[in-house]
Amino acid sequence: MGRHLSTKFLSVLALAVTIGATAIASPASAASLKMAWKQDATGLDPHKQTAFSSIRLLELIYEPLVRLNKDLQIVPAVAASWEFAPDAKQLTFKLNPNAKFQDGKPVTAADVKASFERLLDEKTAAAARANFLSIASIETPDQTTVVFKLSQPDVPLLTAMASINAAIVPAAEIAAGTIGTKALGSGPFKLDKWEPNSKETLSANKDWAGGKVAIDGIDISVLPDETAILAALRTKQVDFALINDPLVATLVPKEPSLVLNRTPVLAYHVLQMNPSRKPMDVLAVRQAISCAIDRKDVLDTASVGEGKVTGPLTMPGYTSDASTLFCYKQDIAKAKKLMADAGFANGFTATVIAANGEPATAAAEAQVLQSQLAEIGVKLNIKMMELNVYVDAWLKGDFDMAVALNGGRADPYSMYNRYWTKTGNLQKVTNYIDDTLDSLMQKGRVETDPAKRKVIFADFEKHLAEVSPWVWLYTSYSYTAQQKNVQGFVPTPEGSLFGLSKVTLQ
Repeated sequence: MGRHLSTKFLSVLALAVTIGATAIASPASAASLKMAWKQDATGLDPHKQTAFSSIRLLELIYEPLVRLNKDLQIVPAVAASWEFAPDAKQLTFKLNPNAKFQDGKPVTAADVKASFERLLDEKTAAAARANFLSIASIETPDQTTVVFKLSQPDVPLLTAMASINAAIVPAAEIAAGTIGTKALGSGPFKLDKWEPNSKETLSANKDWAGGKVAIDGIDISVLPDETAILAALRTKQVDFALINDPLVATLVPKEPSLVLNRTPVLAYHVLQMNPSRKPMDVLAVRQAISCAIDRKDVLDTASVGEGKVTGPLTMPGYTSDASTLFCYKQDIAKAKKLMADAGFANGFTATVIAANGEPATAAAEAQVLQSQLAEIGVKLNIKMMELNVYVDAWLKGDFDMAVALNGGRADPYSMYNRYWTKTGNLQKVTNYIDDTLDSLMQKGRVETDPAKRKVIFADFEKHLAEVSPWVWLYTSYSYTAQQKNVQGFVPTPEGSLFGLSKVTLQ
């Protein structure tokens, strides 16, 4: 199979070399970074977007109160400092007095309050709403002070705020109802032009409180496939590119003029089942599917071995030995027995959805899973969708099974509470919750002792693997490629492109 993929890939690459010259948007100026990616953003509302492609664009334009650095430490963004009360039931921020939106207006405590009130409003359908339900009230004693009063101790709250899904947006734009129709943030770049699935033009925010942006802007071209992106890099039409396909990434180091940035990420590849649909509502059926899957084979075939098999917890300090989890070693005999015990000895038919382009490995993952599950009589029909259609179906839980790439977080609670708690706002996606998962999440939320938190979330991970609503597959890498004259980009475990704010062109 690998030989076949390589032959096909090289033929497409040859074609891409011939078309690359016509596919690149003209740069706005010589000092702008010429950039390319395959998958464009699907929307501009930072509170609602879940697609990686949208987050990557919006994190260049908007800012949260705090952010995570390359070591997953919390550092200032809109906020200059912060402090938890001793009982962890109050969190106070002092805003950077120099923080301004890109229209020149200051970022004030009123903007922070309005942003979080919007996040908490169920009508907003904010992607990360569940992370902030402990906020009982928000006080703004002056323009640069914000006090969050909490209904209970909430240790992971600060980490949850370090996300573009918790971006600070102008209160005036919320009132006008224009969030999502245009992008007005306080980040390092302004969005001057967006032609969906074609190009974006960003200019440097000269008033950015985070420091001087050395480049004039970023001209982003959306190219049809990543072989075309590699061709454009080879011919120096592109300075910097996001690479999602691990096969393409492995070719970059063979080009002497290019540099590959390859960083392990917290995001995870997963097969999601829908336990609200028969027969996935039967525990033994879900467990059988988990036992039938050879996760290492999925990784090796779909991602050319670029990554490692993982359990649910992917963040440092909480990651466990995946081989100790339920059925992480393929066991076809056990899977068949579970199917028979559940009354499905002859199998059943289901449809798995996957998105074109995100992740680049989605179709290959679906095909490997289809082949593996056929061994226990599960006939899997694959339905490929455009990303925006896939995201809509995914958010509604409108699928039997789904191949997905989900983002990771530095803390287990802020990573999973929206899925696996009774107040989680993405329960339509999971369609599964039990008292054990909910209880362990709540215990981990209030526990301040790191060692005790690790035990709590180890129990959470073990139980989640056993009840098998999803089958975690593997974690991989984020890849970016650049010309050697591009200096200063620092990748992160979140796969963030925020480091472009510090890039220089030598």
